[in-house]
Amino acid sequence: MQSIRLLLLPLSWIYGAITFLRNKCYDWGIFKTAEFSEAIISVGNLSTGGTGKTPMIEYLIELFQDQYKIATLSRGYKRKTRGFYLATNTSTAADIGDEPLQFKQKYASIQVAVDSNRKRGIEQLKALSSDLQLILLDDAFQHRKVRAGLSIVLSDYSNLFYNDRVLPAGTLREFATGIKRADIIIVTKTPPLLSPIEKRIILKKFMY
Repeated sequence: MQSIRLLLLPLSWIYGAITFLRNKCYDWGIFKTAEFSEAIISVGNLSTGGTGKTPMIEYLIELFQDQYKIATLSRGYKRKTRGFYLATNTSTAADIGDEPLQFKQKYASIQVAVDSNRKRGIEQLKALSSDLQLILLDDAFQHRKVRAGLSIVLSDYSNLFYNDRVLPAGTLREFATGIKRADIIIVTKTPPLLSPIEKRIILKKFMY
């Protein structure tokens, strides 16, 4: 497996260079980023696969639902519908995807929507609810068409981003230096006991 990954490194460099250039175009203002008056929190990661984004969104819902009018906006992975779709009490996984369906079933009082175009999705949510105060963007760290007020990035303890490589040699969607855009980095799936020394080592490697 290691030898295969080494053979894939040139492709990883090309993929990483493309995503790096794309991010620079947003940084330099060549590609435009939309801003909204509502509070927006983005939860995402640098890698593909599960790092605990769904539990983090649920934590944020429980933290803020008594204080703010909340909506979640996801891509709706593996759904059969297209475009913007607002969940109802009768929505299925085929309509909105597994994770958004879980949000709706557990938190019936909040708005749950899906749209691969987050900017359009936010505009639709605003049009449907003028008193919307907080939008939680699921898996949106690389979706830079929208500027989040707070970006939370999760990294799995068993495969921390600084030990990983860019696709296809690894699981990263962009170079590890992309972590600089994060406001908060959370290490998920940690063992019950983590020594102070290991914590310091991890924190030091976060400093890109």
